[in-house]
Amino acid sequence: MHILSIGINHTTAPIRLRERLALGAAETCAPPSNLQEAVLLSTCNRTEIYAVSGEGSFADLQTFLAAISGVPLDEFRRHLHCACDEAAIAHLFRVAAGLESLVLGEAQILGQVTRALEKARSQNTVGPLLSRLFQDAIHAGKRVRAETAISRNPASVSSLAAALCQRSVQDIRSAQVVILGAGETAELAVEALRKRGAQRLTVINRSAERAQALAARWNAQAGGLGGLPAALADADILIASTAAPQAVLDAEMVAAAMSRRPGRPLVLIDIAVPRNIDPQAAQIPHVRLHDLDVLNASLEKSLAGRIAEVPRVEAILAEEIAKFMDYFGALDVLPLISDMRRQAEAIRRSELEKTLRRLPGLGEAEREHIEALTQALVKKLLDKPTRQLRAEAPEYAATARALFGI
Repeated sequence: MHILSIGINHTTAPIRLRERLALGAAETCAPPSNLQEAVLLSTCNRTEIYAVSGEGSFADLQTFLAAISGVPLDEFRRHLHCACDEAAIAHLFRVAAGLESLVLGEAQILGQVTRALEKARSQNTVGPLLSRLFQDAIHAGKRVRAETAISRNPASVSSLAAALCQRSVQDIRSAQVVILGAGETAELAVEALRKRGAQRLTVINRSAERAQALAARWNAQAGGLGGLPAALADADILIASTAAPQAVLDAEMVAAAMSRRPGRPLVLIDIAVPRNIDPQAAQIPHVRLHDLDVLNASLEKSLAGRIAEVPRVEAILAEEIAKFMDYFGALDVLPLISDMRRQAEAIRRSELEKTLRRLPGLGEAEREHIEALTQALVKKLLDKPTRQLRAEAPEYAATARALFGI
């Protein structure tokens, strides 16, 4: 039995490929029959599948990802990272701890890992092994955030976007900022902007009700998509963060807005995957367009404090991974240990019955004492070998089977 993982992320693939492989919350991850379990983890910067397989082959998993994403395998094969067993286990623990995030130590990924497990459970695609793996990874991620400063000194994508806004205008307090979207990332952006002193905020969303709910929490203005052209014409900055599967803001709409404000600059910040803003908008005079890959280039300075915490994080992960590996390593030898105990018990009972037949004068109490003695002997004789098998499997498994004739 093997644990496999494959996927792409911000370190292996450009945004134009990541957005094509991004899978929505409604996506069903029903694995083919040769995969015993599967969990899909899809976020702004990664699409990964974790699976349990009897063969340890990546080919079926790659074909599965191509099928559910609709992207031909040849177009993303060279961008995949593939890991098996301990490497796959360690990768998930690092993801949950925030070590593999675009923003080192960001907190959102822990909730995303949790939701991936919950979704797999609701779709009946996860079993005991991946459930244990994800639960242990989530526990490790919580330990990391409680015992280190890896997630302190905010440095999320949303806060980076807000910092970019502040640098892009003379006075963030008087700048008109439009937030396109009303989800979790959009709210984090609004919060970060408010902390930097932004006063004039407008939330635009396909669902006007969700826009109004977000705006009400932060004392901002709100509107539906119908109000986007007017809001764009008045904006100094627009941050786009919707879950739309294609561009919401095309170059023609941006050009129309710019024609109503000749010479006045407009800053567009696209933090969505797939991208919400047509890349061609960057060619329009006085428009500056920034996407996630641009933000990635500005991370280094803001992460110095978090980088210093990485050794402490890795020490915690080493402990937690070792615990899971003890459990995982024992899985393959549990049937062997069970067989050893069954064989020993059969021998014990057979020899005990022979002995008791030769001692017909024994009372019930004496018989019970002899029974307890033989049980204790078997338990003590098997204790050290079975503990060693759990610790060193599969190195000793074949030898043990040969020695015990199992």
